[in-house]
Amino acid sequence: MLLPAESNAGTLRASGAYVSGSAPAATYERVAAHERPVLAADNARDENLVERSRRFLNVIIAVLAAVVSLPVTIVIGLVIKLTSPGPILYTQARVGVDRRGDGDGVPDGRRVVDYGGRLFRIYKFRTMYVCPGDAPQTWATRDDPRVTPIGRFLRKYRLDELPQLYNVICGDMNFVGPRPEQPRIFALLRDQIPHYELRQRVLPGITGLAQVNQAYDTSTDDVRRKVRFDLEYISRRSPVEDVRIMLMTFPAVLRKRGW
Repeated sequence: MLLPAESNAGTLRASGAYVSGSAPAATYERVAAHERPVLAADNARDENLVERSRRFLNVIIAVLAAVVSLPVTIVIGLVIKLTSPGPILYTQARVGVDRRGDGDGVPDGRRVVDYGGRLFRIYKFRTMYVCPGDAPQTWATRDDPRVTPIGRFLRKYRLDELPQLYNVICGDMNFVGPRPEQPRIFALLRDQIPHYELRQRVLPGITGLAQVNQAYDTSTDDVRRKVRFDLEYISRRSPVEDVRIMLMTFPAVLRKRGW
């Protein structure tokens, strides 16, 4: 049976896939125009499923950790209050996830200044002496003289990070992800390190691939290496990867590495 003349170029399945023959270029363009949004939608659904799974896992772990560590948290709070004047908790603005799409920016009115992501308040146990006035945003060093004796112990075993479980539960952070940076330091690093801002495509975390593989930052080169770890994590993130990094965190803390 002969096909109509206009169909000799080939046929298309209901799904839009080309079957046989030599279709004109216009047909290929129509198929491609149909498939591109379909593939993009499929990829978006898959990515959303992975992110929801990761988020669920991170929140469950944070809630369990908060419950288990509650007695330790109370003791730490009392010791801080009794050993140095000042508040128990320390809070500071940090750069969080950047949920803007490509091309979004200042003109839409959502953000007057592009900080690289949504700012949030991070919570930690206070480990430094209280300084009068607004101190400049600087990196803390391993032997920082501003750190109290109890603060040095808390930092050594990462116990000062326990209040960040609240940030995870509230949605500011995940348990696993790139470390959130201070806005002013973030702006400097974004100008110095290529692709630094891509770290903000996911929620920041208490622990992460960069934190368990490298010690304290002491130079811009250290940050570059951490950025490579962060981008590697983002490219292959999954619930299984998050569990693997959580398990790597305990040996890293005992070896006094990371962060």
